Amino acid sequence: MSNFFEERFGLDDGVYRRVMATALERGGEYCDLYFQQRSSTVLGLEDEEINRAFRSDDLGVGIRVVRGDATGYAFSEDLEEASMHAAARVAAAIASGGQSEPPQKIVSRTHPDLYPVERPWGEVSTVERLPLLGRVNARAAGGDDRISKVRVHLSDSESRVLVVDAEGRKSYDYQPMTTLYVACVARDGERREESYHNIGGRQGLELYTDDKLDHVADEAVRRTLLLFDARRPPAGEMPVVLAAGSSGILLHEAIGHGMEADFNRKGTSIYSDRLGKLIAEPIVSIVDDGTLPASRGAINVDDEGNETQRTVLVENGVLRTYLHDRISARHYGVKPTGNGRRQSFRHVPMPRMRATYMLPGPHDREEIIRSVKQGILAESFTNGQVQIGAGDFTFYIKCGYLIEDGRITAPIKDVNIIGNGPKVLADVTMVADDMVIDEGGWTCGKDGQSVPVSLGMPTVKVGSVTVGGVS
Repeated sequence: MSNFFEERFGLDDGVYRRVMATALERGGEYCDLYFQQRSSTVLGLEDEEINRAFRSDDLGVGIRVVRGDATGYAFSEDLEEASMHAAARVAAAIASGGQSEPPQKIVSRTHPDLYPVERPWGEVSTVERLPLLGRVNARAAGGDDRISKVRVHLSDSESRVLVVDAEGRKSYDYQPMTTLYVACVARDGERREESYHNIGGRQGLELYTDDKLDHVADEAVRRTLLLFDARRPPAGEMPVVLAAGSSGILLHEAIGHGMEADFNRKGTSIYSDRLGKLIAEPIVSIVDDGTLPASRGAINVDDEGNETQRTVLVENGVLRTYLHDRISARHYGVKPTGNGRRQSFRHVPMPRMRATYMLPGPHDREEIIRSVKQGILAESFTNGQVQIGAGDFTFYIKCGYLIEDGRITAPIKDVNIIGNGPKVLADVTMVADDMVIDEGGWTCGKDGQSVPVSLGMPTVKVGSVTVGGVS
């Protein structure tokens, strides 16, 4: 893979060594350089007219210096060597001592490519993008006479990333990304309902086959029209069945964040003293995986230059490890797990999830439904709020169903579920064999930074959760 920064800007190992020498001139123990070039395009269609069309470009380098538990960080939007030295001196200010030496030799590392594309997005013209929006719009608008408005957004980006560090490692990556979003408004008499669907991944134009485009439109229509027949369920404590796929957002938000090592290193996670202990039934195993090809959470190499991997967090109910970046791994005396991620060159890396999911279990989906006397099936969520350290959460159910006497009966709406992530995990009583990685355009926020992620779940039964419905 050709190195964009060296070809375009004439950077070389000599430049990297000199800049790192400046970063280490006050005694820093470690430093790294994170170069990034990103181009993105957004197109929007509403009422058959283009209402959004823009392109943005970003370029720069972030320089990090670490000494003990302290981190110095600065960035430059200019890749001239003098500008990089100026940023390096700012980052170096956290240390005070003698000069540390930069690496004598820098070695390029190769990594498997988890997201090859047929054509980079930069080579795809607007003329080629527009028919995708038109097809989805026409399909959704014609899906039912009650559909009164359709909005379609297509976004895509490509990032070129180079990480060089004081250990002499050099890693380069090309990272594509795309998301297609469609929202529908429907009217039936005086009633108005709205819902949406989206898909995304680290892919090129080849993601959007006719079948895929039609499915996104059809699903947005289905979810919207379903709301006309939906009713509010009774409120109270009851079993909740989490549907396979997008209900994995509950796992991600209410449980996964608590397994990021920075929260545990600081003692703010409920899992800080639970390594090696049983935190769920033996049927529960949870993975955070950076190796799922073409998924939003896939990374060939993390933003610290560490190789990606599949990390088993919970194995047969036992918490085995946390998600580590370089700093937390050193604190715990383990190797990084490839979870050092950042939003851009303007941000410091920290432990972040990639693709987090629960592994399949021994049960059958229909068996799980039959086991519920009265409860709800939660298919998808929105507007979640989570207290990360404790895991307390509130999630609004975007699409779900009532379960009565072991049968799925009516769709539900205007309902939220309230609980505690670790307690919900401990109360998982059945896990089906139908695990699905959701294709949605998921983005995770933490400490002011957003990164793309994936998530997944099999169908899971939670013994008791508080449901906010009709008293």
